Formats: sequence, structure tokens, C-alpha cells
Amino acid sequence: MEIQVRKLGPMSLAKIMGALDACIGLIVGAIFSLFSLIGFGLASSGAAGNGDENAAIGLLFGVGAIVILPIFYGIFGFIGGLIMGVIYNLVAAMVGGVVMHVEGEIVAPAPAATPPYGG
Repeated sequence: MEIQVRKLGPMSLAKIMGALDACIGLIVGAIFSLFSLIGFGLASSGAAGNGDENAAIGLLFGVGAIVILPIFYGIFGFIGGLIMGVIYNLVAAMVGGVVMHVEGEIVAPAPAATPPYGG
């Protein structure tokens, strides 16, 4: 069975993109922090020759990356997802939506239960 996605909810896409990009930001922040800790170890052992002041600054940037990068990635992912949702809706209205091939049955939602009226 084929279905065609002609319209996306821009806010829904923005939330998903924000969450996914925040996860990517966490991974990038962890990698950045790892390299920063390696640099801190080298600087504090005297191998780099820069002193303890620069080592402490590097450690601060590494720890800050774990917090700051997921926040920035999430914010920019949210904004990008919102813009992409709006652009997709404009383009899909002109040229048609994305065709998806699905298998299985489409199940209709159950009718909403009406509350009993007491007297």
C-alpha cells in the first residue's frame, strides 16, 4: 500500500529534530570533553609546557561542552525542524508529498466513548 505525506506538522517535526539534535550534541560534547581531558592531563603533567592556568581553562571548556553543546544543538535543531516543516508543506502543496510504502492494515481509531448522563 502506498500513502502520500502531503502535509507535516511543523511543530511536531521541530520537537523531533530538537530532541535528535540534542542527543547528537551530547555525543559531540562528550567527545569534545574527552579530548579536553586528555589535553588537561598533558598540560598538568608538563608535557605541553603551558602551565596549570591553561590546563584549568581547557578542563572548564571540556566540562562545559557536555552542558552547552546539547542545549545549542537542541535549540538550533528545533528551529531548523520548524523551518523545514514549513518549507516541506509549501513544496508538497506544489509538487506533491513524499510517497511511502507501508505494509499491514490501517486500523481506524476506536470511537470516543460518550459519558453517561446521570439524572
